Amino acid sequence: MGIKPRIETAFERALFRSRWLIAPFYVGLVLALLMLLAVFLRDLAYYLPQAFAARDQMDSNDVILAVLTLVDLSLAGNLLLIVIFSGYENFVSKLDLDGETDRPPWMGTVDFSGLKMKLIASIVAISGIQLLKTFMNIGKPGYPLDESAMLWGVIIHLTFVVSGVLLALMDWLTAKTNKY
Repeated sequence: MGIKPRIETAFERALFRSRWLIAPFYVGLVLALLMLLAVFLRDLAYYLPQAFAARDQMDSNDVILAVLTLVDLSLAGNLLLIVIFSGYENFVSKLDLDGETDRPPWMGTVDFSGLKMKLIASIVAISGIQLLKTFMNIGKPGYPLDESAMLWGVIIHLTFVVSGVLLALMDWLTAKTNKY
């Protein structure tokens, strides 16, 4: 009975082709990247004139907070790109970009484990920036000191850090074990 039944072959092909159902998710993530770009440009247009204004000029802390906001948005955009490209290549189809000279070297090499580590690293960085922004606003007019919110911010950030360390440890242990 070495011949596979036709119904099983048809089912397996249909199952394999179902991976394309995830492709619209990546289109949605590209639209989310456009949303991030719009917010980035809006924030840049808001902060730039303030930095050069003769009156009500931004102090160094305000500039740092503005830059951290832009860096935060940039990190979120980078994270989206990594998820879009890696997810598409890992779960849908390889990107056929013959002749493309500016292809980033990491494309096509980030597996699910690498994607997971890049994701948690980006989340930790974004969380750290948010926490730093909170700390830099301490004592500023209009920013009441909310110790409970600050405590929860630190707890959440540390949770992300510990999660990242545990994920890295699990990946390291998995790589060290013999695969049978």
